[in-house]
Amino acid sequence: MSDAVSALEGRTSQGFATVQEAGLQGMVSLRCDLASKALAKALKELGLSLPAQRRVVAASGRSALWMSPDELLILVPYAEAAATVAALEKALVKEHALVVDVSDARAMFRVIGDKAEQVLTKLCPVDFDALAADEVRRTRAAQVAAALWRSDKDTFSVVCFRSVAGYVMGALEHSARPGSELVAPA
Repeated sequence: MSDAVSALEGRTSQGFATVQEAGLQGMVSLRCDLASKALAKALKELGLSLPAQRRVVAASGRSALWMSPDELLILVPYAEAAATVAALEKALVKEHALVVDVSDARAMFRVIGDKAEQVLTKLCPVDFDALAADEVRRTRAAQVAAALWRSDKDTFSVVCFRSVAGYVMGALEHSARPGSELVAPA
């Protein structure tokens, strides 16, 4: 069996913000009735709670992202993805649910620095002034589907399909090149 590798093997680029492929990340797509008591209990066992619409909750190196009215994306350490799928399947066995490990089908990036928002502003049709600190947004990054959220004050996380990881990295790198910062009107 081959060893798992991330889409771009942790590639990093430094411009007026740092752009970094985050490496291996466990990602579990979960489709079910988000009002299910069994789901609430399963999330609690993972140390998480149900995120509100368009929100992300994080605790102990894990996160739950609201993706749609019946979908969550659960982020866990890569090595825990299979066990997380098994635990969720067991907890939701009596529910109409779909639990899938999508870790190897997605890529994750971090855009880091006090101008990280500027990098994404040039690529994503998002009103970043209105984006709450715990809000996840499904959008486009240049020409491809992506989800993004503020991981901390100066860091954004971006998830896309692995098949377009090189394109997204290139777009982020280009957007972060020195000299292309947004300038506030005088």
